[in-house]
Amino acid sequence: MNEIIKKNGVSFGIITGVVSALITTAIYSIDLNLFTKWWLGIIIFLFYITIGIVLLSKTKKELKGIFSFKEAFTTYFISAVIGILISVSFNILLFNVIDPSVKDTLNEITIKYTVETMEKFGAPSSAINEAVKKMQESSPYSTLELIKGSAFSIAGSALFGLLLALIFKSKPTQE
Repeated sequence: MNEIIKKNGVSFGIITGVVSALITTAIYSIDLNLFTKWWLGIIIFLFYITIGIVLLSKTKKELKGIFSFKEAFTTYFISAVIGILISVSFNILLFNVIDPSVKDTLNEITIKYTVETMEKFGAPSSAINEAVKKMQESSPYSTLELIKGSAFSIAGSALFGLLLALIFKSKPTQE
């Protein structure tokens, strides 16, 4: 594997993971209700898109514009996996070791938000009650659920990485 790809993938992965942990820490410290705010999710998503674009632009430039689809995807995927692993490890530590009681509080906040949202969209009370029952039976911040979520995050990142790789790969040269 090319050293530039490896170096940039690892570096940006660490940056992404640390920033993600800092964002979680800030939300945890400021107001747990922020975990349910859609606008914050969009801002964070835009941040991750920007990081991916900067990563691939920088790597392509360092490779002097010769950047295959495979290299572009590999660079992004290394970064994404490292970032997700750091973030999930931090979340497991925070929600299951440092402050396990916050899991119940977050679940209550999420249930309240879900009920309000379903009511806004006119969902029948039977559907709301069923959703609440399912949410009360689950623990989305447990170690197992966070690990499952990381698998879905990696899969989603792979799909996004494929798209970015298509955009950033070198165009074939005409001879």
